[in-house]
Amino acid sequence: MPIKKKESQNVEFKESWQDEYLKWICAFANTEGGSLFIGVDDKGNVCGVKDIHKKSEDIPNKIRNTMGIVCDVNLLTDGELDYLEIKVEKYPMPISYKGKYYKRSGSTTQELSGVEVNKLILFSQGRTWDSIPVPGISTKSLDSDAIKLFKKRAVESRRLDEKSAKISIQNLMQNLRCVEGDYLTRTAMMCFHSDPERWVTGAYIKIAYFATEADILFQDEIHGPLLTQVEKAMDLIFSKYMKALITYEGIHRQEFFFFPPDAFRELLLNAVVHKDYMDPTPIQIKIYADSIWMWNPGSMPQEVRVRDLFKKHVSKPRNPGIANIFFMSGYVERWGRGYYNIEQACSETNSKLPKVKASAGVTVECFASDKYNAVASKWKLDGKSPELSPENLSVNLPVNLPVNPSLNKTQNELFALVVEYPSSTYDDFAGKMGKRRETIRVNLRTLEKLGLIKRVGADKNGHWEIVSEG
Repeated sequence: MPIKKKESQNVEFKESWQDEYLKWICAFANTEGGSLFIGVDDKGNVCGVKDIHKKSEDIPNKIRNTMGIVCDVNLLTDGELDYLEIKVEKYPMPISYKGKYYKRSGSTTQELSGVEVNKLILFSQGRTWDSIPVPGISTKSLDSDAIKLFKKRAVESRRLDEKSAKISIQNLMQNLRCVEGDYLTRTAMMCFHSDPERWVTGAYIKIAYFATEADILFQDEIHGPLLTQVEKAMDLIFSKYMKALITYEGIHRQEFFFFPPDAFRELLLNAVVHKDYMDPTPIQIKIYADSIWMWNPGSMPQEVRVRDLFKKHVSKPRNPGIANIFFMSGYVERWGRGYYNIEQACSETNSKLPKVKASAGVTVECFASDKYNAVASKWKLDGKSPELSPENLSVNLPVNLPVNPSLNKTQNELFALVVEYPSSTYDDFAGKMGKRRETIRVNLRTLEKLGLIKRVGADKNGHWEIVSEG
């Protein structure tokens, strides 16, 4: 009769013993422990074992001699049929079999790659990837803009007082637990170094706008310290890649995106903090006319299931050191409230909740709300971008200046200001538009590349000239 168990991550059935099943025992020891039953078929029916007493003596010796671990081998009986249960405990250190490492994934046994072996070793030592010290960097090599941004945000969020923000960078790194012995850790390198990709391939964000799956209209990559990557990505996405629609209720003007920026910021922060940085692939963001697709090569914690993300759940960041930096900066919470904040932002704007999938990484899809689609339909969208008109721009355009439909809102506003104020600096334009200086610089470069404007003279005493009005 069948035994009262089913094959799972912790249970495996084999009809007869073969020495290759030592791999299964190795996998149990490296995962959560488990039981390997010998003399039981795939359906759980007992079929019996020949020479069971000899095997009950030989198998423990083979386990001990090949892997240096001890397992209980129990002789069990079902009627007249005898079978064995090999009980394997979870071991606190990595276990290898013939120089190779194995783990359980569901009901299968898999050999670990070099990267996965490193993860296993870190896990067995109670270490996380971002806590490892990195030779070759010092506080002098950290990016000053990233340090300034951290201090500014940390003080604004009241997670760092102004007095503490004035201490030396070395002491600041000590207080943030970014130092081990004489070395800075990967947390410091990832969050504050100007080029973390020197050590970590794929430590950047890749963005592209798709007209169709086969037609990429434009794309960008965001590099540098993780702290500044998030700011740059948000500025770029909501100025270049996503255009707000305008509608009116009475005399009140409403401007909204197809997915709320506050909710998307939470999703982006979640991807940056939880990314598996041992994987050389960057965070990828695909933007369409009415949807966003974002993927990062990480995995959900075992304690958190996808269907529970919008419920109360534990907070277990993959990179707790990096998470702490973003927490101190006021970007994230420590209580697993990110998806609660996303839900609140979507509720306040009548937007659809994003869909999350955990398979070969974590994928998030965000879709336009019904209200956005209704307004977009009214505007007769061409499937790429909303049409712009002078009344939809926050800057008053010069009389008879045509609006270029190939430009986004920020670029049209900026072009109008260049016409009226050709001697303005980046900072002047930033003040007039309420944008960051970097946003102005990027969009002016775009206008130059499109042949619409050119710079004449030096940066300080020069001016802009209109080449073409589009």
